[in-house]
Amino acid sequence: MKYRNEGFDPEIIEALKKELASSGKSFKVIEGEEENSDEFVNFLFIGMYEGKEVIYDAALYTLRLHHSSEVYELAEHEAAKKFPNFNGIKYEEDENGNLKPLSSEDEEIGWFITEIIMEIEEEETVKVQEFIDIDTHHDYGIGLDASLNVEYIDDKVIEKFIKEFNDDTIQLDETFYAFQSEEEEDFEE
Repeated sequence: MKYRNEGFDPEIIEALKKELASSGKSFKVIEGEEENSDEFVNFLFIGMYEGKEVIYDAALYTLRLHHSSEVYELAEHEAAKKFPNFNGIKYEEDENGNLKPLSSEDEEIGWFITEIIMEIEEEETVKVQEFIDIDTHHDYGIGLDASLNVEYIDDKVIEKFIKEFNDDTIQLDETFYAFQSEEEEDFEE
């Protein structure tokens, strides 16, 4: 039987099970367009959906990163209202891989966005909470986006998340949080 969504195909699920068993982990990290980091990891794991095994394509990130994304999106929206020609700042590299200077308009927009971000953070305009979003119309298996209030995402956090998700024992913190950008340390000369 041909499955439209390969994440539901028992043969593909079985192949992933074998791969996971040989790795000793309950998940497989996906290397892709999104850069995995200590604040964001894209991975596959096997779970249940409507009584059947399925592959979950998960994106797990820290609440701090989620907050930063929301703040930046709001700041860009404000920039788009003030600068009618704004459609994102594009950084270009020269032949040596160094960043080229921004145009004066892009630099002005960049400063405006920075000021808006500082204002949003100071006033705690944006608040976020832990969440899990499920996408049953995902192109591969079931999509899952989740944000947790942890300092970083590592194997231990991922394993715990998968176990609690699959056991249906996950407890999300419903508290709303606001974060401040981390200040760069001043170096004395």
